[in-house]
Amino acid sequence: MTIHLTPGRLVTIADVARAAGVGESTVSRVLRGHGSFSKKAGERVLEAAARLGYVPNRLAGSLAGNAASGGSGLVGIIIPSLANIVFPDLLRGLTGALDVTGFQSVIGVNDYDPEREEALVAGLLSWRPAALVLTGLEHTAATVTLLRAAGIRIVEMIDTDGPGLDIVVGFSNRAVGHASARHLIGRGYRRLAYVGHDLGRDLRAAKRLAGFEAALAESGLSLHARELVEGPSSAAAGRAALDALMARVPEVDAVYFSNDDMALGGYFCCLGHGWTVPDRVALFGCHALDITASMPQPLSTMRTPRLEIGRTCAERLTAGGPPGTVDLGFELSEGATA
Repeated sequence: MTIHLTPGRLVTIADVARAAGVGESTVSRVLRGHGSFSKKAGERVLEAAARLGYVPNRLAGSLAGNAASGGSGLVGIIIPSLANIVFPDLLRGLTGALDVTGFQSVIGVNDYDPEREEALVAGLLSWRPAALVLTGLEHTAATVTLLRAAGIRIVEMIDTDGPGLDIVVGFSNRAVGHASARHLIGRGYRRLAYVGHDLGRDLRAAKRLAGFEAALAESGLSLHARELVEGPSSAAAGRAALDALMARVPEVDAVYFSNDDMALGGYFCCLGHGWTVPDRVALFGCHALDITASMPQPLSTMRTPRLEIGRTCAERLTAGGPPGTVDLGFELSEGATA
């Protein structure tokens, strides 16, 4: 099975040599850090390599790789977390579909850190993968340069709110937030609050909140309160955040959580206080995890097609075709908490 290349050409050591005005052997010595070269030549080589997005080929021709891509038969996958079950679900769909095509997956975790993602992209590209799969649409400028210079297919998954580099597979996070607010407003809730984690890192959660607030504004409402916690999302963080929110603004009648992990913790908070759900406070999440569907009162949330996203990413990589966006949508899971 062949993964088809994007338009363009892989940046080579010859390109760097031409841009730096030196010979290929000099470029090789500079990049390996061995042999003799002047300081000025070294600086020119490093500047040209960074500008062109060149990364050394660690395979050095030792692997036959994929004939069409000139790569190794590897597909690099970068996700932000393994703690949130959303991403293992994506991996199950993606790696399961790739395995049957003969490609091998190499997985990196960036902890929602764009600079960490940049380092992972550079490291994976040095092994000349057949393709790269990344989470989300926002990357550092240096990462974009590397990706555009790689000459391989790039997939960005789980977000369609913005332009992609090549193939985009996912759903609109803004639309998820908007639909969540419309559902809660339709149920009669008016004093709505938000509980979430680091919006500066989890940009998809930030887009969902933006969509939520836009829907509130359309109905003449605004967010009654918000409680944000530092660090990643978790049930423990959700429980602590809802506890703090309700102590500060007890009149809140519904809470929108950044995801189901946080909402699960909010449910535990309500159990601990003896608050009835949804009579005392309604809870609404995102992603429809198996664990929140198994709560004594199934969580009200939006179901996102994580396994299907993973499988579709693999299918688009192996099928070829032009760049484009595949929006797989989402659906309401009414549950019993709102």
